[in-house]
Amino acid sequence: MLTKRIIPCLDVKDNRVVKGVNFINLRDAGDPVELGARYSAEGADELVFLDITATIRSKKTIVELVEKVAQNVFIPFTVGGGISSADEIGLLLRSGADKCSINTAAVKNPDVLRESAERFGSQCVVLALDARKDPAKKDKWVVCVKAGTERTDIDAVEWAVKAEKSGAGEILLTSMDADGTQAGYDIALTRAIAESVHIPVIASGGAGTLESLLEVLDKGKASAVLAASIFHYGTYTIGQTKEFLAAHGIPVRPA
Repeated sequence: MLTKRIIPCLDVKDNRVVKGVNFINLRDAGDPVELGARYSAEGADELVFLDITATIRSKKTIVELVEKVAQNVFIPFTVGGGISSADEIGLLLRSGADKCSINTAAVKNPDVLRESAERFGSQCVVLALDARKDPAKKDKWVVCVKAGTERTDIDAVEWAVKAEKSGAGEILLTSMDADGTQAGYDIALTRAIAESVHIPVIASGGAGTLESLLEVLDKGKASAVLAASIFHYGTYTIGQTKEFLAAHGIPVRPA
C-alpha cells in the first residue's frame, strides 16, 4: 500500500507566510525560508509554496524566494501562484521547484497542462483545483479561479477528469468553503474527485484536528493531506501527526 503524505503549505504574501479563513483576514505566520527548513527537518513528506496574490495582482511568483526556500529544504517542493505558461514552469523548476501547480491559466487554456506535461513530464504538473459548493445543486461543486476570488460555472469533478487527460499528474484540491476554518475537510468533495481520477489527490482546506486528517485520508480517499494553521501555530508537529495516523492504520513514512 502506498504511504500517505503529510504536506505543510506556505501561503506567501509579500515574502511572508500568512493564513486566513476562506482566503481572507490574513495574519502573519512567519518566514517562508525558516518554516520550510523546519518542516523539512521535522519529517514532512513534501512542501507546497503558494504565492496567493500572484494571480490577482497579475505578477509572477517570486523566483528569488523560491530559490532560497529550495536551498533549505530536502524534500519535494511544489510552487504555485500566477503561473500561466510552460515557460514559467520551466523557470521555476530550474529555480529549485520539483513541481508546479497551476489553476487559473489552466482553466482558461487546458493546453498549458498538455504542453507542460510534454516538456517536463506529468509528475511536475499539479492542477490546483479550488472548489466551492454549487448552491443550485446538491453534491455538486464548481471551480473557482484567481486565488478563490472568482467563481465559474465549471463542474469541479468534470474539470478534474479533463485536467488528468490534459496532462496533470496530481491534483491539489482545496475546498474554498472549508479553507482556514479548521472545521474539517470536505470529505464528499475529496472523495468525489479521488474516485473520478487515477492520479493522486491532495486534500486541502479545513485541517483542524488529527482526526480530520485521518478522516479525509480514509473516507475521503485522499493520497495526501495539506495543512497550514495546525502546523504554523504549533497545534501539532509533523511527528505527532504521523504517529497518530500510523496508530490508526494509515501508512505513513516515519518522521
